[in-house]
Amino acid sequence: MRTVQQLVDKYYTSNDFSMLRDRTKKDYQYFLGVMCDSFGDVNFDKLSSKQAKHAYEEWVERGISFANHICTVSSIVYRYAIDIEYATVNPFASVRRKTPAQRKVVWTEDDVRRFLNTSYGEFQWRSIGLIVHMAYEWCQRLGDMRLLTWDNFDLDERKLYLEQSKRRAEVTLPIEDDLLEMLVQQEQDFGFQQYVVPRTTPVGGEYHPYSMERLSKAGRAVMRQAGLSEELRLMDLRRTGTTQMVEAGVPMGQIMSVTGHSNPQSVKPYMKNTFASANNALTTRKAHGKST
Repeated sequence: MRTVQQLVDKYYTSNDFSMLRDRTKKDYQYFLGVMCDSFGDVNFDKLSSKQAKHAYEEWVERGISFANHICTVSSIVYRYAIDIEYATVNPFASVRRKTPAQRKVVWTEDDVRRFLNTSYGEFQWRSIGLIVHMAYEWCQRLGDMRLLTWDNFDLDERKLYLEQSKRRAEVTLPIEDDLLEMLVQQEQDFGFQQYVVPRTTPVGGEYHPYSMERLSKAGRAVMRQAGLSEELRLMDLRRTGTTQMVEAGVPMGQIMSVTGHSNPQSVKPYMKNTFASANNALTTRKAHGKST
């Protein structure tokens, strides 16, 4: 019997897998590990669509995006198996995936200030504070911020150089005074190794970046200590910063130069139902009418 786990192990030796970026490999291994927790010992060509659909519903209880990622990566492995004539059917192809509800939660400036005050006040949480600070300040994804290396920075020129992992967009962003102060302090303590915001405790003598799971747990601990709402999530920070730029009336092109979006349609969700945007539009219209 050839098991699902054996199929996954074979995929790990393939050119398809070797061509992936290191971060993507780790993500695939994580999601395939969850899938193998359910089906690792099952004969891979006996795994049915019904079983896959049932497992998907169980994974959805841990989050729709989480379940969708598992199905996507599992389907990639089965397509690989079909390509090499190792399998004939992809049981995950017929799984109907749910669409996550679009979150509209944003942090207030006071929320951010309380989080940073709490995290910067404890050495063990300083890297968490910096990840949050940078994600909010530059409207970037947490996954990119946690993996920053010192090569991404020119502190003398006060610039960040970033190639975003999701769409390979390249952005160059300025470093403001308060963030620069924390980065300089971080460089004094952790500049001897490559990661800007590593876990503060080394493992086997080496410093490692936070996994998304560890980052989420540590962030939640800081939020509880700071007395923040349970409704908030660290992933809301990119949305928060972008929404604030929209409400401030920043032109679309300038917003995209910060966020790395290549299509204005991607920014439009941040423009919905913001009182500040509507108020700014109506005030501008009245001012224009009086001047003509």
